[in-house]
Amino acid sequence: MFKIAISAEEIGSLPLASFPGEIHVIESLGEEFGKAVSYLKKQKLIGFDTESRPTFSPDQPSYGTSLLQLSSGDQAFLFRIKKMGKFPRRLAAILANPSITKVGAAIQDDVRGLQKYAGFQPQSFVDLQKIGWEYGIRDKGVKKMAAIILGIKISKAQQLSNWEAESLSVSQQKYAATDAWVCREMYLRLLGSEKHPLSFEELHPELQQQQQEQSNNG
Repeated sequence: MFKIAISAEEIGSLPLASFPGEIHVIESLGEEFGKAVSYLKKQKLIGFDTESRPTFSPDQPSYGTSLLQLSSGDQAFLFRIKKMGKFPRRLAAILANPSITKVGAAIQDDVRGLQKYAGFQPQSFVDLQKIGWEYGIRDKGVKKMAAIILGIKISKAQQLSNWEAESLSVSQQKYAATDAWVCREMYLRLLGSEKHPLSFEELHPELQQQQQEQSNNG
């Protein structure tokens, strides 16, 4: 069985892990893009994530999705959407392909961000945040879920970096690849694990606490 939740201290004691394979940064519709799409079309299961340039004040405009990450177990592809000029139909077709399972966390906003560039119908997406409770897991952040499910610590140091920089740093590439890859790895581990669904009370401990406080005050 998995832990319901995990503390920052517990995560801190775990080994640091990151994507172990080859990272491909795709900035144009050339030969590398064609190879990436051909490879991804053959996969049955890929990790999925996106990144956007962060905003730090309410009056700053939203920059939109800057990067799309798709990863197998040993190959990660980072598509720099804005540098590509448009969202390619062949890339949208992968996201709409029901034969390719795409696994991410909190994917709704990610998909909506991509749909602003291309009007595709998403198919075969799995949101880890929506299925974790079936395996007895209440925590939902990728970092916490990776710690609970895989027993590893992943770095989030690059999360608020500039994803529209002229070139992505090695640290940015590693971070982006890891976020997509680790979702795939978590899903595989869950598929091989027995389900222990959380009860309503376990899912909502704050409600139980409120009831207890009301009872004590009454």
